[in-house]
Amino acid sequence: MFRKMLSALSLCTAVLGTPGLQAQQPSELVHALNRSGPRFGVTWLGGGITDSLRSKYQVDVAQVITQFGWQYERQFASLENGPVALNEWVFLIGGLDQGAFIPSLTWLVGVRTPGNFEFGVGPNATPAGVALAISTGVTFRTGALNVPINLAIVPSKFGMRASLLTGFNIYR
Repeated sequence: MFRKMLSALSLCTAVLGTPGLQAQQPSELVHALNRSGPRFGVTWLGGGITDSLRSKYQVDVAQVITQFGWQYERQFASLENGPVALNEWVFLIGGLDQGAFIPSLTWLVGVRTPGNFEFGVGPNATPAGVALAISTGVTFRTGALNVPINLAIVPSKFGMRASLLTGFNIYR
């Protein structure tokens, strides 16, 4: 009986010892990456957003404003060559081209594919109010430089906002 148990245990060890059935090891994980960097672009303000800014804050801007800011991004561990989880904070100042100071803060949680396509969703806060932001984009790499291009849509009760942003960060 004891020999049968040892034989079964040896068989289990042999089967579980095969590479295809082993648990994921920490050395197989991609480590967290910091992809923070400057961001700039334009935002289209739809609906009554410009009217709301004018009446509430005496801010008079056109329907298209420039954006300048910084994106704090952390890419979390995942399997090598697999999708990665993202956590992004995007702080922007809009309207500087028109003498206005319109801050916005967006927190996005999302995913990036091995092909550098990304998608995220999260809360957005501006003087016009709070809303849910939906963002998608792609990052191009040239040497050690990453160049993201993102499109964000923010529907709200005052109207839709759409932003096209780019920037850069160093691949570390």
